[in-house]
Amino acid sequence: MKENITEISEIKRLLGNRGRLAYVRSFGCQLNTSDGEKIKGLLKKMGYGFTDDESEADLIILNTCAVRENAEDRVFGIVGSMKKLKELNPELIIGIAGCMTAQSHIAEKIKKSYPQVDFVLGTSAINALPKLLLDCLNGVKFSADIAEYDDFSAETEQVRESSFKASVPIMFGCNNFCTYCIVPYVRGRERSRRPEDIISEVEGLVRDGYKEIMLLGQNVNSYGNDLGGEMSFPQLLRRLNEINGDFWIRFMSSHPKDASKELIDAIFECDKVANHLHLPVQSGSDEVLHRMNRRYTAEKYLSIVNDIRSRDPDFSLTTDLIVGFPDETNEDFEATLDIMKKVRYDNIYSFIYSKRTGTKAAEMPDSISEEEKGQRMRHLLEIQREISTEHYKRFIGRRMKVLVDDVSKKREGYVSGKSSEFIIVEFEGDNSLIGTFVDVEITEAMNWAVVGRIV
Repeated sequence: MKENITEISEIKRLLGNRGRLAYVRSFGCQLNTSDGEKIKGLLKKMGYGFTDDESEADLIILNTCAVRENAEDRVFGIVGSMKKLKELNPELIIGIAGCMTAQSHIAEKIKKSYPQVDFVLGTSAINALPKLLLDCLNGVKFSADIAEYDDFSAETEQVRESSFKASVPIMFGCNNFCTYCIVPYVRGRERSRRPEDIISEVEGLVRDGYKEIMLLGQNVNSYGNDLGGEMSFPQLLRRLNEINGDFWIRFMSSHPKDASKELIDAIFECDKVANHLHLPVQSGSDEVLHRMNRRYTAEKYLSIVNDIRSRDPDFSLTTDLIVGFPDETNEDFEATLDIMKKVRYDNIYSFIYSKRTGTKAAEMPDSISEEEKGQRMRHLLEIQREISTEHYKRFIGRRMKVLVDDVSKKREGYVSGKSSEFIIVEFEGDNSLIGTFVDVEITEAMNWAVVGRIV
C-alpha cells in the first residue's frame, strides 16, 4: 500500500506552523517497535513533533500487542484512562494501531465501547495513517483500516529510537500456527520483502553509522519461501555480509524446524553475523511439542545444537521456554529441565503459559494449578541461574568485542554493552563510549553478565 502524498501535504497544510506533538507508544515485540518507528516516520513527514508526555500531545497512538490477553487488558485500561485527556482537550486525536486491531472483534469493541478513540489502524496498513488522520482532522468521528496489504514497495521512513542499533523487518506474518500463538491470525501469512529493498536499507544504515543490524521476522528462517527460489535466508545473510563497514548482523526469531545446515554454515562463515543464535525450544517434551504443533522433536533440536557445538563448543545459544502448557506432566517438565542442562543456554526467556482466546491451546483441558505452574517456573529459573553462573566463567581471561549501549544501572562509573555472543558486559568507562565498539578483557563472571576492563 503506497503512501498518499496528497493526504500528507493536506495534513501539513491543516497543521500549519502550530507545532503539533504526537505521543507514540509501542507494546510487545521488536517488530512492533519497528512498526512504531515507521508510524513516527510518517508523522514526521506530516509535520508532527514528538513528546514522551501524553498530557502534552495533540495526537496519541498506541501501537498494541496481542500475544497475551493480559497485554490487551492493559491497553484497554490505558485507553479507558485517556477519556479524561479527551475531556480536557476535545481536539486530542487518539488512535489504536498494532496486532490487537487486526482482530475484527477488537476493532468493533473499540468503536462501540471507547468513543474517545478516533481511528484504528491494522498491522499492515501503516501507510493508511495519513488518510485516517486526515479524516479525523476533517471531523469524521471514527475511521478504520485493518485490511491486510502485501505491497511493501513504498518503504516508510523511520524515526529510530537508537542512532547505532537498527531493526530491519525482512518478512511479515507466520505460517506455523503453533497452538498457543495468535500471531498468524493478527499478522497474516508469511510475506517476504524484496531482497534488493532489504539490501538497500541495510547499506543506507551502515553508511549512516549503524553498528548493529537486527533482521526481524516471526520466523526469519522462512524468508524467501514465497519468492520462488530467488533468495533464501542463508543467501540473504551472505549478501548482507558483503556490505563494507564495521557492523554486526543479528536476527530473530528462528524456528528449529527450519534451522538448516545451510543456515548454520552461513552463521559460521559470515564474519559479520554475530556468534549467537536465539533458537526457541519452548519445551523439552516431545508430547508437549506435538500438542504445540512445533513440528520437531527434542532429538531433532539437540542435533542442531550438537552441529553448532561441534564447530564451536562455546557458541552462544538462547531460547524461549513455556512452563505449564495445558496438561504438562511432571515428566514433561523434567524433560524441559533435561534439555536445558544438555544445551547449557547462556540465557532463557521463560513464560508461564497463559490462555490466549482464539488459539487451539485455549480449548485444551488443563489440570495444572497456577500454584504448580509457579513452582515449576521458580525451579526452572533456579536451574538456569546455576547454569549461567558456571557457563559464563568460560569468558574469564578472554577478550570480547562489545558494542556499548548504556551506562551501567548497577555500578557507578561503569558502562554496559553486549558482546557478539549477546552477553551483557560491564566495564569502567563513561557515556562517550556509547555507540562504539570496544575490546574488553573479562575478569569476572556473574549469572546475568560478565565484567571486565578495556584492553
